[in-house]
Amino acid sequence: MKSTVENLESTKVKLTVEVPYEELKKDMDAAYKEIANQVNVPGFRRGKVPPRIIDQRFSREAVIQQVINDVMPRLYSEAVVEKELHPLGQPQIEVTEIPNTTGEYGGTLEFVAEIPVVPPFELPDISAMELEVDPLTVSDDDVDVELDELRGRFASLKPIKRKAKKGDFATIDMVARIGEEEVDSVSDVSYEIGSKSMLDGMDKALTGMKADEETTFTTTLAGGEHEGEEAEVTINVKAMKTRELPKADDDFAQMVSEFDTIDELRDDLRTQAGFRKKNEQAVQARERLLDQIIEATKIELPKSTIEAELAERVGEDAKKAEKTKMRKEITRQISEQLILDKLAKDREVEISQQEFFDFMMQTAQAYGMDPSQLFQDQNQVQAMVGELARTKAIVHALGDVKITDTEGNDVDLTDVLTGPQTDEVTEDDVESDDSTESPKSAESGE
Repeated sequence: MKSTVENLESTKVKLTVEVPYEELKKDMDAAYKEIANQVNVPGFRRGKVPPRIIDQRFSREAVIQQVINDVMPRLYSEAVVEKELHPLGQPQIEVTEIPNTTGEYGGTLEFVAEIPVVPPFELPDISAMELEVDPLTVSDDDVDVELDELRGRFASLKPIKRKAKKGDFATIDMVARIGEEEVDSVSDVSYEIGSKSMLDGMDKALTGMKADEETTFTTTLAGGEHEGEEAEVTINVKAMKTRELPKADDDFAQMVSEFDTIDELRDDLRTQAGFRKKNEQAVQARERLLDQIIEATKIELPKSTIEAELAERVGEDAKKAEKTKMRKEITRQISEQLILDKLAKDREVEISQQEFFDFMMQTAQAYGMDPSQLFQDQNQVQAMVGELARTKAIVHALGDVKITDTEGNDVDLTDVLTGPQTDEVTEDDVESDDSTESPKSAESGE
């Protein structure tokens, strides 16, 4: 196979691939054999029909086209790897020459692919960068938030007669209609007022209502076959309740923890709030480091790739401001992934076996999946390995950067950025080890 690359634009190349018939012969033989096993030709047993007879009955060009369809993805991938290209989108492929369709077997397969690519780029000296993050301070209000979250897990719902407000729970029947047509309905659904988790305008409609009341409002449907259409929604409130939190006292502390007093529990929650704030510092540092790298690198991205992704995320009728905002998000996301991939490659990041399995198990648990499903999908495995490598790459990079808070104090994120290291994960581990158990889920008082 011979391949050449021509630069059409800074973000587009033309890849020309030539493959002589001799390199396609095994694939041609396999195609003839497959066809021979499928057809009935008088005078020949199934599977024993010679290629020349197949050419006469079905045309050699049809066989060649089948082979091209089978081998094109592999040939394209091999050429991309050989030429060290970095595609960022689907290629436009045109077959410009095929092997001989008559006469002697021979000739050449030639195809041309126009590919959106990322131009080569170099990362800046990360060790020379400095980051500033918010200070780690835990206030009494932070502890109250942690305590209220814990109390919420043990809360009970009590019926109310007053008018409903944000945070109350309504048990509802709901019907949506477009004209006279009923397009959706739900029954006995519990909805928290103010959560904004269902229909636009629903929180406003429910605020101030009581049990056994009914209301109607107009909204734009956000999903389903009628997405984007205006509908009239009728809500019947069957019950209205408020969440009643247990009293934060020593009895509560003994019920939900190993502590005897509420003061001891609050001290522990203060420590937990500190851990959470430390993690927030790490996230902030990550984003600010990426901001600096992206600004210094200024990766040029193919416009066609960004516009294709934009079309996937927003409709044609989207407002200009929405498209502008989404285009900016897409550009950031693609740039970030390219930088993290290069970081992982430059730093020769490896994924430990324990890290890989922990991540797979956590993912399966989060989506309620059987872990074996993830292990069987090699594409999913590769994607997760890539995601883990990117995560480790930015962790390594943060270790090289001077980080201070806005008060001028040095910030050490080592304890939240590092984890246990074990054996490197291999493909054999992924395919053969089925003895790993899911980690214990966190205890919950719900």
